[in-house]
Amino acid sequence: MGRGRWRDGRGRLVVGAGSGEPVTTVPLEIAASYRARTKGLLGRDALDGAMLLTPASGVHTFGMRMPIDVAYLNRRLTVVTVRTMKPGRLGLPRLRARHVLEAAAGTMTEWGLRAGVRVAVEREGGEGAGGDGAA
Repeated sequence: MGRGRWRDGRGRLVVGAGSGEPVTTVPLEIAASYRARTKGLLGRDALDGAMLLTPASGVHTFGMRMPIDVAYLNRRLTVVTVRTMKPGRLGLPRLRARHVLEAAAGTMTEWGLRAGVRVAVEREGGEGAGGDGAA
């Protein structure tokens, strides 16, 4: 699939495909517009699955009601690092990060998401995404 621009929407995050480990599929919200990235998880008490902020290289948790796991992803959707952040914190930007994945604290470990793991994004309707764009 060719490169395209990311768009706000829904899909699935696939963790572990092609790695020989069990595959985990997680509901995903994609926040690609400035407005969607700015709102992010603010005002929520919970999240079913994960939220992908793109483009993004850093996040904050000011105004959040819950601690979150944050995974910084490079252009190829490979995890650079994973951190857990409490509400009211400022995360340092990661130079190699192009996307940020957010989820409820503790869930990324359950999914097997750690540095070096590559993920895939499947948009609703069966379209896939990888690299620096989405259909």
